[in-house]
Order: sequence, then structure tokens, then C-alpha cells
Amino acid sequence: MYTKKVYKTSDMIRWTRFETFLFIGVITVVVALYYFFELNWLKIPWTPLALIGTAVAFVIGFQNNAAYGRIWEARKIWGGIVNTSRTFGMYVQDMVTNEHAKIPLAKEEIHQEIKTLVYRHIAWMTALRHAMRSSKPWEHVMQEKSNQEWSKMIHPPEWESTVAEDIKPYLSQDDIDYVLSKNNKQTALLYLQSHHLRRLKEAGSVWEFSFLQLEGVLEELFTLQGKSERIKNFPYPRHFATLNHYFMWIFVLFLPLALVPQFAEIGADMMDKQPIIGDLFVWLSIPFYVAVAWVFHTMERIGRTGENPFEGSANDVPISTIARGIEIDLRQNLGEVDEEIPAQFPMIYDTQM
Repeated sequence: MYTKKVYKTSDMIRWTRFETFLFIGVITVVVALYYFFELNWLKIPWTPLALIGTAVAFVIGFQNNAAYGRIWEARKIWGGIVNTSRTFGMYVQDMVTNEHAKIPLAKEEIHQEIKTLVYRHIAWMTALRHAMRSSKPWEHVMQEKSNQEWSKMIHPPEWESTVAEDIKPYLSQDDIDYVLSKNNKQTALLYLQSHHLRRLKEAGSVWEFSFLQLEGVLEELFTLQGKSERIKNFPYPRHFATLNHYFMWIFVLFLPLALVPQFAEIGADMMDKQPIIGDLFVWLSIPFYVAVAWVFHTMERIGRTGENPFEGSANDVPISTIARGIEIDLRQNLGEVDEEIPAQFPMIYDTQM
């Protein structure tokens, strides 16, 4: 999915509120220990913490760049599917003819052959998007409570139906039985396309050179499918993602032990001239700590959210919308009226699915 509108500040605060409450609790406990129990020995020097913070910042930056790269590559792949699908629809309409047919077909029969090929291609896109939305063990974004809340309002349509239900309107019963018997249903559909084109070539309904052109388009669809499956089936390396997550929490949890003593020292220096402010100054470390911890945690979480661009979060590549858009284009160019064509998936909270 893809969020068209920039996030509101309130949405971001709501998305991270559980961690923010945790940060407030951690810093409040440390400040209370300093203020009420005078545990001035409970501190660590800034130098090692600064080194950890610098390392965490670099790793978070690397993770975010890698995650964005995966999202952008996925979007380019599905952009290629858009272009290749339109090319396939154009080729089929112009290359399935009676020009070289051994036994000429009626106009209605030619149209039915074209429609069968186009509909099977729509079924291929449907099977592919269902495969991309399937859950993998390393996909963890939906396990977080705030993401589960958002998923109740914004989630892909594949979560509400099965691939068998969605491909049924586009295939014959024989094709359905064949496809559902295979593990990789999208690959099975491309095999059926190739077999169908070969039969048309042998009957002369597709010229041999046109057959090679159409097979080249199927080859490109196989390539794009494989690229999409590669992103889905190969996760962001877990040693990077997991260690980065731990490093971030080490930094965030140790930060109060350096920040609070610093504020306490500043307050002690103010005691002579402004005793009240100096006595309470240590409590100002709470908003400063929460701000720093929130920034580090949120940046790390944004990277984790972008690791798997087909998982089903609000920031995924909108493959459902893309596939439905291609279907509308192909079926309109078959001459079907709008009442016969499914509507585009609606945007929810300015988010494409």
C-alpha cells in the first residue's frame, strides 16, 4: 500500500505512543532515584555512550537506505508489470487473427481466444499479488500492537479473500483445477498462456513471428515475477536488522545514566543564584531524553517497517491498486463497458492498497 498524504503529527505520535510511555517511565524512575534518594553514583561517562550513539546512528542510516532500496526496487518491478501487461494486451489483440489460419475462425471465436488470453493474464496478476501478500516468518511489522490497530482500518484486499475466489471469474474450470493443484500458481498460469499460444500458432491463428514476440513478453513477465518473488522470499539480512534493534535499545536504556547526571550538575551550579530552579532542574532531563529516545527509536522502526514492501502495512507498494488498474485498462480495451469491470480498490485514509 502507499500513503498519498503526508502523515499528520498526531498519527506519528499515536503510532509510537506505547514506546513513548515506556521512555517517560524509564527516565522518570532514574530522575526520581537522583532527586529523592541522591544516588549520585548511578551514572556513566558520556564518551562510551557517545560512541554507541554514533554507531547506532550509522547503522540506522544504513538500514533505512537499504529498506528504501527494497521498496523502490519493488515499485520499479511492478511498474514493469504495468508496461509489459499493456504490451501483452496490445499484442494479443493485433496478433491473434485469421491472416495465416488453416481453418479461419469466426469473429466471435477470435474475440473469445483474445479474451481468454487477457483474462488469464489478469488471473496471473491476481495470483501474483496474493503470493506477495502471503505471510513469511520474518515479517514482523504486523506483530506490533500499534500496527495491528492500523491494520484493522487499512489492510490489503487479499486479507479478505483467497486466491481461489479471486481467480475464479477469469478462468475456465479446467484451468482452475490445474492452477490450484500447483504450489506456484502464478507460474502455472504463465505455462498455460504459453501452451495456449502454441496451439494458436499450430492452428495458424498466430503467425510464427508473432508467436515469438508473444513468448518474449511471457519471458519478460517471468523475469518480473522472479524479481518480485526474490524480494518477497529473501528478507533484509537478520543479523543487520536484529543487532541494530538491540544496539538502539542499549543506547536508549543507558542514555538516562549519562543525561540525568549532566542535568543534575547544571542544577547544582545554579543553586547559589536560583535555588528553586537549580533544585528542580534535573526534572528537565525528562523531555530532553524522551525527544532523543523517540527520534532514535522512530527512525529505527521506520527502517523495520520498510524492510518487506509486500507485507501489508500502510507503506507497502500498492500492488493491489496497480493490478486492478491494469485489469481495468485491459478490459476496457476489450470493449467491455464499465458496469462489467470491477471498480478500483478505494483509498482509505488517503492510502492506496
